[in-house]
This record gives sequence, structure tokens and C-alpha cells, in this order.
Amino acid sequence: MKPVRIIILAVAVISAAMAGLLAMKLTRGPGPQIAEPVIEQAPTVNVLVASKSLPVGSRLGADSIHWMAWPKDGMVEGLITEENRPGAVDDLSGAVVRLPIFTGEPVRQEKIADPSNRIMSSLLPAGKRAVATEITVATGAGGFILPNDRVDVIMVRKSENDGVYLTETVLSNVRVLAIDQQVEEKDDGSKSVVGTTATLELTPDQSKVMTVAQQMAERISLALRSVADAQEADTNAADYLLSGDGQPSIQLIKSGSIVKSDGVAVQNQK
Repeated sequence: MKPVRIIILAVAVISAAMAGLLAMKLTRGPGPQIAEPVIEQAPTVNVLVASKSLPVGSRLGADSIHWMAWPKDGMVEGLITEENRPGAVDDLSGAVVRLPIFTGEPVRQEKIADPSNRIMSSLLPAGKRAVATEITVATGAGGFILPNDRVDVIMVRKSENDGVYLTETVLSNVRVLAIDQQVEEKDDGSKSVVGTTATLELTPDQSKVMTVAQQMAERISLALRSVADAQEADTNAADYLLSGDGQPSIQLIKSGSIVKSDGVAVQNQK
């Protein structure tokens, strides 16, 4: 057989094979379609959150709070929602921050106070009192005490009998509300507030103890506590400085010592 015929025959066979394959593909039709999974979005609720970090004493405004979608199944009691309080952004404008709020954190009612000019009274929890005491760099932990820190109040006095200087912790782990008239922490958290007056958050009995200690002491010092001590009790006080059962009474202080309370002589405490 001539080569030309062989080539023509080979081309015909190949063409027939290709035509057969093409016909088979056309008769089979499209393959099965794989359905893409449908992802259902969890229902959300608009919750009021902080647009930036808000330190104690700062005021809320349109630039500091906004609505954010929050998973409905993650809702807890106390969150402010647009459904329950649609005008919250305007209603809370000027409200005072009582506890630190961080960026993206939901704004809770217990962390803010009514929008008034009485900042200090807004910062005070119910039943607490604000009492001021003079400080210096030496008596105020070198000026490193900031608002919202915890301190011990130490009284230094001179014994009337032998002239020996005595020290005593009259209050423990109490919170500092302000240094002078500054109630905000520094933005970077690294700078201290060097002032001449510290305002402390005290119970009514602690307020009485502090008032008597200020009269008795030659010097009042504040000792800065670790932030890890914030959960410890803050109601301890030198009870012997209290005047009886809390009824109106008179205490006589002589040479830095309580001489009489309600007409009864009191021994010097060391």
C-alpha cells in the first residue's frame, strides 16, 4: 500500500475517533450541580458601646459612644439597646463615667452617672463620703498616686509620755477619688499627678476616723497599694478613734491624744 493511502487512512481513523468522543460528550449532558451551603446570619441587636477608652470622670458624647450590632444570644442584663432606648446617644450626652470603659465595651448604666455638673457626687457610690487630706510628694508616694488607685492612710504622732514617734495604719485599701481637682487618669497611663490634696472615698465611720486622725497626727501619709489588692476589704479602720456608738458626742484631743470621749477618759493608743 502506498504511503499516501496509509496517511489518508490514519487521518480518517483519528477524525472518526474524535467525532465519536465529541458525540459521547454531547449525549451525556451537564454533570450534577453541587449546591453551595447556605450560611444563616445569627440575629443581632444594636448595643451602645464606647468609641474610645473613657477614663473615670470623663463625659459621654456623640464622639465617644455609638451603636454596634451585637449577637442576640450574647445579650446580658444591663446592656443599653437601641430597641429599648433609641435616644440613648442624645439622652446620655454629658453623663459622667464612674468606672473605666474601654474601646468597644458595652456601656452599662452602673458605670455612668446622671449628666450634671456635680462630678464628685456622681462618682461617689451610695453610702460613701468624699474626704480630703493634704499631701506632699513625700507623703503621697512620690507623686505616683493617681485617681482610682488604692492607698493605706498612715498616721504619725508623737507619744505624750516618752516623746517617741508612733505610726499606725488608720485606714486600709481606700480608693482615691481625685488628686486636687483632677479626676481623670492620664491618657498614656505613665504620668503621675503631683498635687497638694487627695480626696478619698470613705464610709461614714471612716470619715470620722480620718477627721480625728488629722487632728491627732503630726503627719498623714498615703501608702500606694498594688492593683492586685483592689478586691480586698476597704472598710477597715482604727475603731478606737470613733466616738462611741455613733451618736452625737464630743471628743477632747490634747497634745495629739484622745483624752475624753463622751466624758470617759481614753488611754493613749500605741
